[in-house]
Amino acid sequence: METRRIGALEVSVAGLGCNNFGRRVDEPGTQAVVDAARDAGVNFFDTADIYGGGLSEEFLGRALGASRGEVVVATKFGMGPPPDGRPGGDPTWVTEAAEASLRRLGTDYLDLYWLHAPDAKTPIGDTLAALDGLVTAGTVRELGCSNFSAAQLDEAADAATSLGVRPFVTVQNEYSLLKREPERAVLDACRRHEMSFVPYFPLASGLLTGKYQRGVTPPEGSRLGAWPKERVDQLLSDEQFGAVETLDGFARDHGHTLQELALGWLASNPIVASVIAGATSPEQVRSNAAATTAWALSDAERADLDARVGAAA
Repeated sequence: METRRIGALEVSVAGLGCNNFGRRVDEPGTQAVVDAARDAGVNFFDTADIYGGGLSEEFLGRALGASRGEVVVATKFGMGPPPDGRPGGDPTWVTEAAEASLRRLGTDYLDLYWLHAPDAKTPIGDTLAALDGLVTAGTVRELGCSNFSAAQLDEAADAATSLGVRPFVTVQNEYSLLKREPERAVLDACRRHEMSFVPYFPLASGLLTGKYQRGVTPPEGSRLGAWPKERVDQLLSDEQFGAVETLDGFARDHGHTLQELALGWLASNPIVASVIAGATSPEQVRSNAAATTAWALSDAERADLDARVGAAA
């Protein structure tokens, strides 16, 4: 599988989001999904300290086992702050959170460590200085941030330069054909600071797989099947389905599936390092990996898509 760069790391263009492990997927299921991902050429596994209450890291670490050194493991901290009231980006918590993740993952280093969300209470320079200490110590290889705005990326880059510490080399925000907010400013900020971009929810919580139908209750066992009705109704609105139907028509006109369009559209953007779709079964991870690499949209196809989506809107 094609690999791309996140700083000094080489990651597969199709990655695996591990947010289901320990929540919707038990430990044997995690092993099966991880094995299928490896067999499909995936080497990038993205988790967080809060996924599954810490079980995602534990299950992932044990599933990788002796193959740990053959893959790129990313985890996050800061969205679930420490119980003593310190904010998520507090410098003392940076070290404690990393040590806890290392224990759960059963490893002595993290390839990529994300600040999971901005911390309005802690100067970003203080957080970066603590993270730089982890890199210097060999505990962490590269640094990233998640859910940052363009202004926050600029602030972090300026702070890193001013302090002479390691900068964030990548950002992970929600991005899909139905959620294009990063195009307004974040992607430009990535280019300014020579950062890569990693989209999460690339299939819009499953809406871009085609498995949900207008007016039909989400099937039991699906992600949306466990959501509150109000939240489901918001996602599965007539407006959303109208957009999905337009996208599905575009994909069919080009001989592809909606899933191949959704994942291939992201992967065909050179600033995107890896598309980290989640999976709950080996079949799903194989399908996602294949779809990510099935259609490298040309510039003309991307422009045609934008014109059609705009016309439909």
